[in-house]
Order: sequence, then C-alpha cells, then structure tokens
Amino acid sequence: MNIVKNFPLLLPSDADMSKWAVIACDQYTTDEKYWETLSDYIGDAPSTLNLILPEIYLKEKDVEKRIQKINETMNIYCESGLFHEVGGYVLTERTLSDGRKRLGLVASVDLDEYDYLRDDVKIRSTEQTIEERLPFRIHIRENAPIELPHILLLLDDSERNIILPLYKQRVKFKKLYDFDLNMDGGHVRGYEIPERFLGQEKFDALLSPALQEKKYGKNAGLLFAIGDGNHSMATAKKCWEAIKPSLSEKERQNHPARYVLVEIVNVYDEALDFLPIHRNVFCSSPDDFVFGLKEALGGGNGTLKIITKSGETLLPCPENAAKTIVSVQKYLEKYAQKEKIRIEYVHESKKVIEDGQKDGGVGILMPSFPKEDLFPYVIRKGKLPKKAFSIGEEKTKKYYIEAKRIK
Repeated sequence: MNIVKNFPLLLPSDADMSKWAVIACDQYTTDEKYWETLSDYIGDAPSTLNLILPEIYLKEKDVEKRIQKINETMNIYCESGLFHEVGGYVLTERTLSDGRKRLGLVASVDLDEYDYLRDDVKIRSTEQTIEERLPFRIHIRENAPIELPHILLLLDDSERNIILPLYKQRVKFKKLYDFDLNMDGGHVRGYEIPERFLGQEKFDALLSPALQEKKYGKNAGLLFAIGDGNHSMATAKKCWEAIKPSLSEKERQNHPARYVLVEIVNVYDEALDFLPIHRNVFCSSPDDFVFGLKEALGGGNGTLKIITKSGETLLPCPENAAKTIVSVQKYLEKYAQKEKIRIEYVHESKKVIEDGQKDGGVGILMPSFPKEDLFPYVIRKGKLPKKAFSIGEEKTKKYYIEAKRIK
C-alpha cells in the first residue's frame, strides 16, 4: 500500500483566490486585530476562513455555533458547484516576503503509517501531542465532508530527488493558481502534477535499509517528520480510528478518511527556516522563578537570555539547543503545578522583551533548534517538548488552499 496517494483535490472554480486562502487556524492566537482585519477584507466572498475555527476564538461562548456554521458552510460549498476537481498532487512555490522560494508537494498520506503515541512508524510526531487540544478539532472533522489541513510533513531528501526535479519541469505542468496571499503572506503558485511524474518508488527509495543505515546509523524506518500541524494530524488519526471498525477490509483500503491531506517540504529547502518559539511567563515572584530556572538548567557553555523588569540576565545553559529546550519546558510545567503562572508562547523577540519588562513578567528568549538535527533527534530521542521550534514566522505558515473529500 502506498504511503503517499493521489486522491482528487478540490479548488474553487470562480473565486478571488486572495480572499479564498487564509492562514492556519493556530496562528496569531493573541492577535484579534489580525483576524478582524482579515474578516473585513474577505467580506462575503467564498473563503476558507468560513471553513476553519481560528484558535483565538476557542474560549468564546459561541464555539458550538461556530463549529455548526463551519460544517454547514462546507456542505453549501460542496453542493453549490463552487469546487472543481484536480489531480491529487500539487507542486507549490511559495515566495516569501524576502524573495526566497519554498517548494512543497500537496498530497495525501496514509494514517495507518502514523501514530502520535509511537516512535516506530514511518510518519512521526516531532513534539508532544496535547490531548486537550484535540476535542474541538475532532468535533469539526467528524461532521465535515471535506478537510483543509495545514499539516507540513518534512522529508529528509538530501539529494533532492523528489520535489526539486518537479519544479525544474514546471513548464510542463498545468498552472492551477498564481496569486498574492493576503495579510503579507507573500505569493503562491500551484502546478498540477500527473501521477506518472511522481512514483511511489521515489519515496520507497528513502526507506531503503541501506540508505537509512547510512544516514542514521540504523534502519529507522522513518520517511516523514511532522513539521507543522501535529494536532491536525492527530485529529485525523483519531477520526479514522473511529470510522475503521464500521468498514470492511476492502472498504478500508481506499477510504478517503484513511488518507490525510498534507504539504510535503524537504527539510533541506533553503527557504525552510526553523525559528525559536519564545516563552513569556507571568508569575508572583519573577526573581524566584529565574533562580529556579537557573538551577534547572544545570549550567553549561551556552547562555539563555532572560528579560525581567530588573533588566537582562544571561543564564548558563547547555550548548545543545535541544537539551536547553527540554530543560526549560520541564521546569515551566513543574513550576505551574505548584504555583499559578501564565505561560505564553511567542514568535517575536520584541514582544518577549516588552512583556518581560512588565510587572510579574519573565521573558525567555529560547535558542534555535537546528533543522538538520531534527531527524536524528526524533530517531535517537523521540519527541521534542511542545513548542520546540517554529517553521518560519507566523506570516510564512501554510495557507489553506486545496481541499479533499473525507466522506
């Protein structure tokens, strides 16, 4: 059975694509103005904004009504003739605001080759899955006729044998879209890739025991690592496992809910950035908090920059970024068990500095996790703690464009 599969995808036939595509629902979770500005721009136009629940609104009283409206709108879009079908593989060229181009491949992957609780599967989680974040996503998906996930799967293809050759031949392929993304998201182009140009053997080659031994020192059986959308992937898995018992073995083989829509990006892509996710902490005694953090880090030849109202402090920490990230997160979770604190996960260092200087604030400027260490780390150690790294800035995250039927 193919890990990567070609399922027909859905695109709007007659829509303003700059209004259709919106950023992943788990971005700008503290910036209500972003979502209000986006909503004003879109107005009544067909948009994926009407098909998602931005996480900034999760604590609102009308969440149930929002979810019901999302499912209703999905059905309206499907029944109104808004969509047309295209082939199941789409090559994407995302031009970032600095001019760099990030290449991706939209495809469907087999959820039976993934399990967020296991470290011996071909598609692996890179960070801990927070079960509490799944119910609302499951609630949307279990009644949804289509999916629009923002999952980015990373491919360890140092020879660049899969995505780059397709890009070099892009003039051969039908261009599906070419437009500016809203809210300073850059520009995106999409090309339909016929199945004959992308055989499963290319992916199978990366799973060959000899190559795995050469890269990782053992046959790890690892093809993809999840870069973004860990909880969307886990949601799809939960929903698929709930459906499976009602299906015959034959029905399970090609059921659309078995395969989740993702974008595959080579970890060696020059425009794929791994950026730190910083921590802002608000507590009753910042000095005690920082003292305890220093003890928890255990020293080392690295430095961790801390911002408080008293100024800037450099704490000794391990040079290895992963060790520091793990130590910080363990300390935060342990501290939160004994004292009431508020933890915010922040992309912008400017906000860390601003909030760290407030009364009761502690800003922690986290180290960058090297992207070339991701696959070896996942193989040797398993999952990183939550919010260990971010793939690019918030505005560079995946926008919802393609959809796929799951019923």
